[in-house]
Amino acid sequence: MTGGWKLAIQEDMLPGPTLEDRFRQAAELGLSGIEFWGATLLQQANQIERLSGTGGVVAASINNGRRSRFLDPDPGERARALTELSEAIRLAGQIGASGVAFVPHFFGPLIPDLSPYMTPLQLERSLLSAQLQELTEVAERAGVQLWVEPVNHYETHLLVRLADAASIVAPLSSPRLGIVADLFHMALEEEAIDRAIVQNGPTIGHVHLADSNRRLPGQGSTDFHAALAALREIGYDAWLAFECGEPGRNHDRATVYFAELPAAIRSVLGGS
Repeated sequence: MTGGWKLAIQEDMLPGPTLEDRFRQAAELGLSGIEFWGATLLQQANQIERLSGTGGVVAASINNGRRSRFLDPDPGERARALTELSEAIRLAGQIGASGVAFVPHFFGPLIPDLSPYMTPLQLERSLLSAQLQELTEVAERAGVQLWVEPVNHYETHLLVRLADAASIVAPLSSPRLGIVADLFHMALEEEAIDRAIVQNGPTIGHVHLADSNRRLPGQGSTDFHAALAALREIGYDAWLAFECGEPGRNHDRATVYFAELPAAIRSVLGGS
């Protein structure tokens, strides 16, 4: 724990090249956790489990990433998406991660308009709610959390603000379900990041850190002092994970991140 915050970083932001190297590098930066990607988790799970705790660094969380589509009209595609996420949830439990973050849908609707019965958005929300009820049972068995992540309107039409995601999660009343507060997406969509955090505090289970330009904190215009003060106000004590650049494809710039992260960490903690 750094400065009272549990700070983590996505695996591809560390130069590596091996998992052992990444655990060591995270420890050198004073971080406590690593967020791993769902697509490669099965191949790495046993090694992550063995390395967890090295230098005080553990598996913090899993990011499901962009894989199969949950809200596709093809039942086979939906089944693949649910199978992938269920596997990520199970493996999260195996490696001791706190939970799994996932974006329910990217870009425009694929489901047809069935008005006046239901619009595509109404159909998507109904379908997602049913899927979350099933996935909650998987998370319960694994002993982990499942976090729904809203993203900006350039990347989805569905859940773009914290309140959008909370409106799906809250009615299900499950302690296993929460939402992700991603400061990059929030900078694009929320009128005030701090106010959105406070208003949706009961559902926030995970936080992604990036500045307004997707660069490291302190390299854009986001007011981290206000954001962290809001997290303090709601009593948030879970992970804050760095997610910058091109999530999942940061290998080429990881060495630069490693050099610049100490200043970014000071920037984050300066608002604590």
